Amino acid sequence: MSEQSTTPLLDQVSSPADLRRLRESDLKQLADELRTDLVEAVSKTGGHLGAGLGVVELTVALHYVFDTPNDRLIWDVGHQAYPHKILTGRRERMRTVRQENGLSGFAKRAESEYDPFGAGHSSTSISAGLGMAVARDLAGGKNNVIAVIGDGAMSAGMAYEAMNNAGALDARLIVILNDNDMSIAPPTGAMSAYLARLVSGKAYRTLRDRAKSFARRLPDFMREGARRTEEFTRGLLTGGTLFEELGFYYVGPIDGHDLDHLLPVLKNVRDSRSGPILVHVVTKKGKGYGPAENSADKYHGVSKFDVITGAQAKAKANAPSYTAVFADALIREAREDEKIVAVNAAMPSGTGLDKFEAIFPARSFDVGIAEQHAVTFSAGLAAEGYKPFCAIYSTFLQRAYDQIVHDVAIQKLPVRFAIDRAGFVGADGPTHAGSFDTGFLAPLPGMVVMAAADEAELCHMVRTAAAYDEGPISFRYPRGNGVGVDMPERGEILAIGKGRIVKEGSKVAILSFGTRLADALGAAEELETFGLSTTVADARFAKPLDIDLVTRIAREHEVLILLEEGAAGGFAAQVLEQLARRGLLDHGLKVRPLTMPDSFVEHAAPEAMIRQSGLDRAGIVDAVFKALGTSARRVMQA
Repeated sequence: MSEQSTTPLLDQVSSPADLRRLRESDLKQLADELRTDLVEAVSKTGGHLGAGLGVVELTVALHYVFDTPNDRLIWDVGHQAYPHKILTGRRERMRTVRQENGLSGFAKRAESEYDPFGAGHSSTSISAGLGMAVARDLAGGKNNVIAVIGDGAMSAGMAYEAMNNAGALDARLIVILNDNDMSIAPPTGAMSAYLARLVSGKAYRTLRDRAKSFARRLPDFMREGARRTEEFTRGLLTGGTLFEELGFYYVGPIDGHDLDHLLPVLKNVRDSRSGPILVHVVTKKGKGYGPAENSADKYHGVSKFDVITGAQAKAKANAPSYTAVFADALIREAREDEKIVAVNAAMPSGTGLDKFEAIFPARSFDVGIAEQHAVTFSAGLAAEGYKPFCAIYSTFLQRAYDQIVHDVAIQKLPVRFAIDRAGFVGADGPTHAGSFDTGFLAPLPGMVVMAAADEAELCHMVRTAAAYDEGPISFRYPRGNGVGVDMPERGEILAIGKGRIVKEGSKVAILSFGTRLADALGAAEELETFGLSTTVADARFAKPLDIDLVTRIAREHEVLILLEEGAAGGFAAQVLEQLARRGLLDHGLKVRPLTMPDSFVEHAAPEAMIRQSGLDRAGIVDAVFKALGTSARRVMQA
């Protein structure tokens, strides 16, 4: 066994072409250096760490065996893609990952030719890979298409829909199942690796194909028996019966950290020219970095941390997070009402429902990465008289829109949608921004749509939702901490469709929906210094809209600012429609909607994204002065 070179190999690799010039015996050293570099880089920026550490050897092996970027390599979700970025010419920029004007935390087509498909949400890689494989065949190409799926993404139905289609098409596609949680069939060391190499090799596949050709000439009753015997025999040795039923040739499981096992298997499947193949690779999240290995959940996504101790930088002590406020409020309501149950889609800690589960384990349900199922499952609970709170990030709720319409809204079932991560989310960028929920929920007949202006309002909305049984109801709230308001012991039940006046004025009105209210109040203070008396109102509801409140402020003010941290077509659109229907736009009222821009805003600090979009205090003041036709000038304080 050769000793490791003292010269850093990673310094010699600026592209996969450089990697492929190394000897196989050098790859272990390269993997070790890559792992160290990854830990160092993420410690400076924060980001997704555990999944990337788990695929270091797999990433090295894939780029060594396959001719990327000609061979298409697709990373599902993108949490796993940091080592891939380092090996594909982005090493020098890794300390900008998830920072403003820096690298994305996910695979991104515009960033590199080595990222053939962007992935922010999970379970899309096999579908995209199949599309690329079919396009290759239509064009007469010969390149390989490899989809790496893992990190829980196989719990989503879309992955199986794609596999079923790939099997039916008999498409030449390679799927790597990165099993980094609980192995479907645990590897058994050298024997397992030997069997995987055997069944992926040309000799076995040729023999198998000849046997199948012979079996096709047998009578029907004997043909089926022969097929079942072959599958059963391979299943006893290697598992994979489910994937075989979907039309995939199953290879594995193999140790994803042993290059001596990985390389020959990947070479075999690379050289196969027939049908879809699934390679089952077992890895360990956080591999090679002790703190991440010992606490995979806490090191899935990390803030900046100390490499030696693993201690992560703590946020400054401040108001509680909106997520924690939601969880605590729901627990309070559940103590009073045994019909309250909680549903999440593979995000128990992200939604705060891990706290709920610790107290009410029998009333808490994590359905996996299956938002469509989560919504219809909640509808079934509601149909039987329970009160489901379906807690899903805004960006992921988009995946279940058909179920919201058909299984909830049309049937008027009282599902409570707790919509976390509403608005800008900072470093996760446009794939995770909660932009569209108000716009796609408000048009639905019978849907109640709320947004919390602060953490106390969120408590009120949790209780309001718990008490509301007339149909579906939603409330949105952002990522991060609240503004530090006094908290009630228990929320109040709000009157459905009624907003509130927070500050009275006469010239300008700012009608805010959600957590931009604090900036609206700040803008009002500044406008007062210019002699512009300003009303600030918290709409609370986008639907049903408080028509009396909207009518009053439209008639009594010269300028009306409609403010929301959501895409155009949401709250402001609802207000404008009602104003138009009532002829309130016909008498000189100057209305200015302030929404997210008509573009996908790239990752940056949330405050920067809000500022760039004109939704902060300064942006509101500027909008008022532009509406009045004068230039905004700041009053300098001595």
